[in-house]
Amino acid sequence: MFDISRREPNPSLTRRRPILRRDRLDDEATFLRSWLERPLQTGAVMPSGRFLARAMAQPVDPTGTGPVIELGPGTGPVTDALIQHGVAETRLVLVEYNADFCALLRTKYPLATIVQGDAYGLARTLAGVLDRKADAVVSSLPLLTRPLPVRLNLFADALDLMAPGAPFVQFTYGVAPPIPTRAAGATAHGSQRIWLNIPPARVWTYRRA
Repeated sequence: MFDISRREPNPSLTRRRPILRRDRLDDEATFLRSWLERPLQTGAVMPSGRFLARAMAQPVDPTGTGPVIELGPGTGPVTDALIQHGVAETRLVLVEYNADFCALLRTKYPLATIVQGDAYGLARTLAGVLDRKADAVVSSLPLLTRPLPVRLNLFADALDLMAPGAPFVQFTYGVAPPIPTRAAGATAHGSQRIWLNIPPARVWTYRRA
């Protein structure tokens, strides 16, 4: 199917184990170290909190059978939320640029497809990986650090990879949508601001107009 660079799956693994506090602390330390080394690439000082992660998973249909592409999963907080939401781990295609994060993701999600590559060249990065249109794209990329044309190109690439009506989910710390709907030819729905996240954030769900 859509598998590159992953371990052989274990059929006995059907549900994720609970996330331990020590695991979260280790992930936060890894994330902070990456931010200190590459602040513009990592974008946030800390991984997405559980309330933000749940809000990002919510628009994804857990009953689908197509791939769910996650961009910039980092240490996996949104990945965990997608699985807890009911998305099968085997459907997940995780696109991560950071090699250390990729190694961690392969350990945590052995049934997922882990692709080390540049999400801003998504069509090229996922060439030959998918065997069908994706049911959703969920992005934690720091879009506001990139020029608008780069954001629009990313969104266009994502639309080409998704089934009709599939959601593109993106969070932002900003006030305005990170991808202007008129320029992108899309509709968007914004969540309420998630004040319990650090820093507070908002989730935007885009669909082709």
